[in-house]
Amino acid sequence: MDSPAVKITHVIFDVDGLIIDTERVYTECLEEICAEYGCEFTWEIKSQQMGKKEREAAQVLIDALKIPMTVDEYVHKLKARLEVKLPSVPLMPGAEKLIRHLHNNNIPIALASGSDGWGFKRKTAGHKELFALFHHTVLSSDDPDVKHGKPAPDCFLVAAKRFGDDPNPAEILVFEDAPNGAEAGVAAGMHVVWVPDPRADRTVLQDRVDQTLDSLEQFRPERFGLPAYSESV
Repeated sequence: MDSPAVKITHVIFDVDGLIIDTERVYTECLEEICAEYGCEFTWEIKSQQMGKKEREAAQVLIDALKIPMTVDEYVHKLKARLEVKLPSVPLMPGAEKLIRHLHNNNIPIALASGSDGWGFKRKTAGHKELFALFHHTVLSSDDPDVKHGKPAPDCFLVAAKRFGDDPNPAEILVFEDAPNGAEAGVAAGMHVVWVPDPRADRTVLQDRVDQTLDSLEQFRPERFGLPAYSESV
């Protein structure tokens, strides 16, 4: 739905599939793991995993496919593959432009991801300078203050608190690609821009998020009371 006129003061970004193109890499790795057990990794399973803590996501796959594998085995197999593939992952279209624009205009920005420190370090290795622009990062899989992964609102509420200036959730904008993540942003009482995978069913959240975009390249900051891009950008 179209967003009403709002004034956003703070912005929180998801990471995987929104800023960096890691969802493709995760899919490749999990397809390989499932193939070892004669199973198929489907979009339905992936969509349920997206945004969740690492071990919660593991259990989703194990339960869905009835694979005789423990969560620890899942994590070990996945990390062995990610170790090779993550460091070279590219940025998503429009992400760097938006992040630098907000930072240059002194809009506080943070990250709230279902990732853990191990994965975050590797997936951002090629983009350290860009990720250094964020005020702080909440990694749900490692953070003791995040009791429940997305679609629970915990990660976004923790991220908001750590800005340190007590922002009103109604003045925070969340960027998400995962349905679980968009649900979490809505549950936190924040505005949400959803940039879903092309395979996602957009009807499930169309009346609950402020905007649904094909790419961050389509985002217009002024719609949310944020500084517009300059003509030269």
